[in-house]
Amino acid sequence: MINHIDVSSMLRNVCDLYSNLVTRPTGAAVRCAIEHELDLIGDRALTVIDFSHVGLLDFSCADEIVAKLLLQYVSVDTPRREVYFVFRGISDSHLDAIEAVLERHQLALVSQFADGAPRLIGTVGGNERKAWEAISELGAGGAADVAGASGISSDDAALMLDTLWRRRLVIRYEDGYAAVGAATETMIPLRMGA
Repeated sequence: MINHIDVSSMLRNVCDLYSNLVTRPTGAAVRCAIEHELDLIGDRALTVIDFSHVGLLDFSCADEIVAKLLLQYVSVDTPRREVYFVFRGISDSHLDAIEAVLERHQLALVSQFADGAPRLIGTVGGNERKAWEAISELGAGGAADVAGASGISSDDAALMLDTLWRRRLVIRYEDGYAAVGAATETMIPLRMGA
């Protein structure tokens, strides 16, 4: 199931006085509203977090909304649920704040810009990026497919795909992986329950 959360709607629901995300309490309130929406979905889903109609996003709100949200679902241990995110509508003015908090927390996310292509933002190692770009180009596949497309060894490809899955940057299926982003949106409804 693909869910769509418009951050500006969440902002309007929690705070009538503000039109921009510029205080930590406002960011925390918006994150709590987003978490409430996420609590209504199943244990495994793709969620689009849309910043298209947000004017300003300061560092404290980026930390409250983006970093703290990701930290709940990205884990090498036991995450809250298997929720994957695509962030849309991130403008150049949002990007500085988002990149800073991702770097501080050693996180990464998939963003979809105006051209529709998914891109990784944040802290990502060289082989992780190669593996993600390969699986993104392929649409879906396994370690052997990623190794062939990226030039990294099969063992490294398998390790990178598992790492990317734990970071919720690729979706794991019984028969392989798919990159979070535009290519997966058409596959998710058919395969999410698998």
